[in-house]
Amino acid sequence: MIPLRLVIDTNILVSAALKPDGLQRTVLVLAMTKPARLYVTKAILAEYREVLARPEFKIRRGLRQQLLQLIKNHSQLVNPARALLVAKDPDDNQFLECADAARADYLITGNQRHFPKFWKQTKVITSREFISIVAPHFIQ
Repeated sequence: MIPLRLVIDTNILVSAALKPDGLQRTVLVLAMTKPARLYVTKAILAEYREVLARPEFKIRRGLRQQLLQLIKNHSQLVNPARALLVAKDPDDNQFLECADAARADYLITGNQRHFPKFWKQTKVITSREFISIVAPHFIQ
């Protein structure tokens, strides 16, 4: 199977932290498992760290550190070539910039309305759509 090149929006990571049995946790695990490849930028890692630490989420420090270390160990860092002004929420442009630099197949988000349906060859999809795409490859 050809590796899937993926970028994950922060809301997927937060949901994965808050709901251990949730769909987003499965998405996160699959994104860090071959043949998939998870791509991040320094800005995305900083946002992950900042958002996971927000008091309103009440995510234990140990879990935050564990998730961030897993992502660092199982992702590929890319440097965007240029800044974009495409997303409805300006903070979300960094995910399109990462997708652009990584030539990602999918950007997985819980906020599709903030993004165009496609950015170049990257399709913006939900967790459920991602699972429906990869599930057939796990059934023997």
